[in-house]
Amino acid sequence: MMEEENVVRPHQEIAALSLEEKKYLLAVERGDVATTRRILEKAEAEAHININCVDPLGRSALLMAIDNENLEMVELLINHRMDTKDALLHAISEEFVEAVEVLLDHEDSSHKTGDPHSWEALPPDTATFTPDITPLILAAHRDNYEIIKILLDRGAILPMPHDVRCGCDDCVTSRQEDSLRHSRSRINAYRALASPSLVALSSKDPILTAFELSWELRRLSFLEHEFKNEYQELRRQCQDFATALLDHTRSSHELEVLLNHDPTGPAFEHGDRMHLNRLKLAVKLRQKKFVSHPNVQQLLASIWYEGLPGFRRKNMALQALEIVRIGIMFPLFSFSYIIAPHSSLGQTMRKPFIKFICHSASYFTFLCKFPEIGLRL
Repeated sequence: MMEEENVVRPHQEIAALSLEEKKYLLAVERGDVATTRRILEKAEAEAHININCVDPLGRSALLMAIDNENLEMVELLINHRMDTKDALLHAISEEFVEAVEVLLDHEDSSHKTGDPHSWEALPPDTATFTPDITPLILAAHRDNYEIIKILLDRGAILPMPHDVRCGCDDCVTSRQEDSLRHSRSRINAYRALASPSLVALSSKDPILTAFELSWELRRLSFLEHEFKNEYQELRRQCQDFATALLDHTRSSHELEVLLNHDPTGPAFEHGDRMHLNRLKLAVKLRQKKFVSHPNVQQLLASIWYEGLPGFRRKNMALQALEIVRIGIMFPLFSFSYIIAPHSSLGQTMRKPFIKFICHSASYFTFLCKFPEIGLRL
């Protein structure tokens, strides 16, 4: 069941509308700003209608204006001090950016420190959204970059949920009151945290954040078996986001910087020895899509075959001859590496594929000599 589903609950009482109120709601529905303004001005003078009345579907005039994306009507209704209630959440749900800004400005001007916000003051049994849904969580569910940025710029935050095994008073009380709502609120929070737009806007290291969140979601999928599929889907979303960032690397140098990034060490410079710290972390946290990305595999191949230009383009026979040539020369490479490690031959020995061939040739030589040694003994 979706937390933002717009339904009219059977126990929600809707007062009968007068003829004037029906005309008022009809004018709003049609977007007739002039008629609506006259009715509102008359209501201020005579109070002949309730400007916060709702239609049989439970929609107020403000919600109608938001549904129709009529910004002028939204501003008119707010200026006449109409109760906004959870209109901000509805505007976010409809991704009506201009209305979100207007409603946030109104909330900032009317909200008193210490009082609940307009969307928090609604009784839970009549509210469209569950109490755990905040504007930032809902915007993250919609993955609307612009709305998320507006909310973050205004100081909105989204803390990490408590651990699933947390035994604090709040968690114990929440589980006792409604265990399903407690679990759903955690899922709603993680669904927001897994939003690519929120990660990109709020994290200094989006790839690291996506990795860590993916690992945490994997852990939760084992701890909360009932919601395993949902946590696994969110985990895939985090993995896809981190992998998609690789598509934005425009050169080998950018890819090297990304895969060698170490937040605790100095910045990677072109020509430095590649430790691939970020790639090692991806392997540790089982980011298979990230590791198997074509860009990553191409870089790994270039590192592996470094020192053998054109080797991969040769046919199988020429490749075999090249391997045999290097294998035969392994004593020379080894001696050069021991005596003069910084010489050209010594540096060649440090190349991964050449080192692998030399080690293999050395082991093969040992195996060939082993029977002879055994006979002597």
